[in-house]
Amino acid sequence: MRVVIIGGSGHVGTYLVPRLVESGHEVINVSRQQREPYQPHGAWTQVQQVIIDRAAAEADGTFGAQIAALQPDAVIDMICFTLDSARHIAEALRGQVRHFLHCGTIWVHGPSAVVPTTETQPRRPFGEYGIQKAAIETYLLGEAQRGDLPATILHPGHIVGPGWAPLNPAGYFSTAVFAQLARGEELALPNLGLETVHHVHADDVAQSFTQALAHRSMAVGESFHVVSPAAVTLRGYAEAVAGWFGQEANLRYVPWEAWRATVSEDEARATWDHIAHSPNCSIEKARRHIGYQPRYTSLQAVREAVAWLIDNEGLLAE
Repeated sequence: MRVVIIGGSGHVGTYLVPRLVESGHEVINVSRQQREPYQPHGAWTQVQQVIIDRAAAEADGTFGAQIAALQPDAVIDMICFTLDSARHIAEALRGQVRHFLHCGTIWVHGPSAVVPTTETQPRRPFGEYGIQKAAIETYLLGEAQRGDLPATILHPGHIVGPGWAPLNPAGYFSTAVFAQLARGEELALPNLGLETVHHVHADDVAQSFTQALAHRSMAVGESFHVVSPAAVTLRGYAEAVAGWFGQEANLRYVPWEAWRATVSEDEARATWDHIAHSPNCSIEKARRHIGYQPRYTSLQAVREAVAWLIDNEGLLAE
């Protein structure tokens, strides 16, 4: 199958491209600039690289036509963030592809009501990112149900892997939190530390796309959560990280308004976004329909990323 990936050089694409090549697909990676994947792999030598600035091409109305001109059997869109962008690519690909796969997000749900959250629960997104992704999901599934575009949406959680900083146990992205826990230093958590986060290894997300392609008849017209088998609480996450370094977590719990004053405005905003969602999503549908079987738990995925930071970026260096 001739597969075009839009934005295939990022976190998920680092693993997805080799999986597709090894499965025998002809792969074309479309990006705005040539960059190295986060992890090297020989499969990249077999990939055709096409440079297109999506924002500029959408602005002049040519992006969808440029993708269609590559004559794909399947298109995987990793970097679509607005409904207008989704409409543009969909209109160009109607009747042109066997399968269109969109990378969504569990943020389409908004705050959790019943957990673990299933794909059938009502959408209550908040924040521009979640609202736009929910609108894209509704639009693409409508296209699929009308038979206009055979679309599938994969919804990952907090993507993690070697090469970049994971979402930390305080709900933001500073690697200093991991160093604090490794040294046995006190870490303040908001509220009682019982809000949840739901990670997923980038390679497991990549697996979900290859599984959806392989199980097209079960995937078209559907959306799937693709996260680790279970979410973790901030408290449990912090205790686990400390334990990796032989420490007992030294945690202090602080009411939100007081806690937010202990970090930067950007860090507080990131934490609020995560704890207000407190995602805890079910993967049973993805397991049943497309055979999704994540290799990593949330903590295993984070531990691999932290080990990389220690070995390559001196995370624990004094």
